[in-house]
Amino acid sequence: MTTVSLRLDDEMKKQLDQMCEEMGMNLTTFFMIYVKKALRDRRIPFEITAPIEPFYSSSNMEQLQKADRQIKNGQTVTKTIEELED
Repeated sequence: MTTVSLRLDDEMKKQLDQMCEEMGMNLTTFFMIYVKKALRDRRIPFEITAPIEPFYSSSNMEQLQKADRQIKNGQTVTKTIEELED
């Protein structure tokens, strides 16, 4: 048997202890379940994703596509800086 140590934020540890207690287990049982699931499935037992850069968000991409369609359909107005300032 091997001992594994890890560091947790105090508040995170407190919340995890409370959650485990509500489920009728302790931290050791919690981590053993996690490890067994990971080994059985040969993957991390939850999805890990990187946040999407705001430029590539779906709402921004829709706006860019809309602007592109407007340009292609001649639905744009072109003015110089001087015209805009007037």
